[in-house]
Amino acid sequence: EDPSLERHFKGHRDAVTSVDFSCAKKQLVSGSMDSCLMIWSMKPQMRAYRFIGHKDAILCVQFSPSGHLVASGSRDKTVRLWIPSVKGESTVFKAHTATVRSVHFSSDGQSLVTASDDKTIKVWTVHRQKFLFSLSQHINWVRCARFSPDGRLIVSSSDDKTVKLWDKTSRECIHSFCEHGGFVNHVDFHPSGNCIAAGSTDSTVKLWDVRMNRLLQHYQGNSVVNSLSFHPSGNYLVTASSDSTLKILDLLEGRLLYTLHGHQGPATCVAFSRDGDFFASGGSDEQVMVWKTNFDTDYGDVVKPQKYGSSVDGTHGTGSEMDCGTHHKKTKTQDSGRTHEQQEEETSLANTLEHIMGQLDVLTQTVSILEQRLTLTEDKLKECLENQQKIIQNKTN
Repeated sequence: EDPSLERHFKGHRDAVTSVDFSCAKKQLVSGSMDSCLMIWSMKPQMRAYRFIGHKDAILCVQFSPSGHLVASGSRDKTVRLWIPSVKGESTVFKAHTATVRSVHFSSDGQSLVTASDDKTIKVWTVHRQKFLFSLSQHINWVRCARFSPDGRLIVSSSDDKTVKLWDKTSRECIHSFCEHGGFVNHVDFHPSGNCIAAGSTDSTVKLWDVRMNRLLQHYQGNSVVNSLSFHPSGNYLVTASSDSTLKILDLLEGRLLYTLHGHQGPATCVAFSRDGDFFASGGSDEQVMVWKTNFDTDYGDVVKPQKYGSSVDGTHGTGSEMDCGTHHKKTKTQDSGRTHEQQEEETSLANTLEHIMGQLDVLTQTVSILEQRLTLTEDKLKECLENQQKIIQNKTN
């Protein structure tokens, strides 16, 4: 069965720039050139939240792994961390000296990486938004930056036509991929962490093995690739293009699987849900669309290495073997000695810990909000006192 359009959301007043699902798939966040962030409920008839705070276009949004926070980056040079509830409270910090193009949480939810037109990538703590370090070898705008699944690497893409791989510990650039012939709009890690995919204004998508630093697959399209997202299985990749289409690539077969038409005008962003059952897209038509994946739920037991990557038009690309340690749905129990009760107990404990971490996110964020308000109040009090002193001095004179 082909992917199907399930819902579309209207509420933005300008192009949608970024979309992301919460971990539980209950909410969807979108950012727009209209400077607003919107939280959409996946439940029918539930109202959307419109968050106002940024002073200029929002270019990137992402839910934290726990789903209790949302990060957004803007042309106003700031990053905001929001609590995605009806109040829409947020803390704000000036992250860069130019437009913030990209925000991304580490998988443990403790760090945030940002990328900007000031040509730098910066890493921050989520709690209290403390600056940790900066990466600065790109010579043009940095469009996108992502943590690897294990948090040890960072990948970035830039208008300097390169994709750079960074070691988070040493803060060194360990490799530059220079095969793209245009600005590199988007880059992301495969769920295994062993390879990366990037989309460019040269209308191509390229996949590289980050262990061997070699090109695996190359897909030639007809239009600028604005965004891409890996399916959690690692077997599929969805792209959003300026020709208004979404394309789903089968990475095991190395071929184009589907071309989806829905947006009127360029498709600007796309993202799979955490379980891969849905994906969302946004466009210059101001719409957010939610699609049901409808892939076969069995993603195969055997990954066959591909001798060649294929291009979208069916000709062979310059790719090599596709072996990224791909994830599969069917897995055999590794340790037959563990009882069903033990497994259930471990799952329950993991869920409880995740809930506690989520609540901690909200508490620390609330403390940050209160601290910012307190600082503002102190500043206003100081200003009032200074004004009073000036009035008294004028009267005595």
